[in-house]
Amino acid sequence: MGGIMSRIPKDPREIFDRFVSDYKGIYGDDLVSIILYGSGAGKDYVPGRSDINFIVVLTEEGIKDLERAFGLVRKWRKRNVAVPLFLTEDYIKTSADVYPIEYLNFQRRHITVYGEDLLKGLTFQKELIRLQAEREIKGKLLLLRESYLGSAGNKRVLSNIINGSLNTLIAIFNALLFMKDMDIPEGGRSLMIAVSNAFGLENSIFMKLIHIREGKIKPDEKEINRIFNNYLNEIYKLSKIVDGFGG
Repeated sequence: MGGIMSRIPKDPREIFDRFVSDYKGIYGDDLVSIILYGSGAGKDYVPGRSDINFIVVLTEEGIKDLERAFGLVRKWRKRNVAVPLFLTEDYIKTSADVYPIEYLNFQRRHITVYGEDLLKGLTFQKELIRLQAEREIKGKLLLLRESYLGSAGNKRVLSNIINGSLNTLIAIFNALLFMKDMDIPEGGRSLMIAVSNAFGLENSIFMKLIHIREGKIKPDEKEINRIFNNYLNEIYKLSKIVDGFGG
């Protein structure tokens, strides 16, 4: 049994029944819903590389006893299950306007594993999406500049910065296409192409970033510095464009 429980799932659906049983066992009627989101709910899941991300929705009483889940969080980390997001139904209803990009991305790719689908009925105002997108892009730009200076141009460090920044960028790009009433494609490449075309960005730069993350290209120090500077320029350009949508 121990070997089975430590195995990385080839498909997150393999663990649904046991995961629900475990959380139902400790929370009982205080468990409202369990929702899978992110790559595990889409086509990008890679066993052993992708985390499996759940939202665990509890009652107002249940959320006061998070310590009940200590053992389960530790147990499921062995199977690449990230620490779940523990929320309440009221928190979801009252925070979707504050974090519209996060909830939009939850809604786009999710599977209701147990209970009610609390994401399905969420709606989003485009101006709130735009405001958060502008804030996230400008914040990302500052962070990338700071990280670049801190790296002193080191190839390995810059590669790690690129890898760590792309997931956030993909979430923002999904929101930008939603803002323009455009179809949001699955997969990083298709998304980067769609956003580049829609906002006049240099698509080849973003393709290089993906190829670096996937290990398909391994630029030398001079080349990765050039790529990173181009990355900064494109994010700066995008921040100006999104800011202009505010009128």
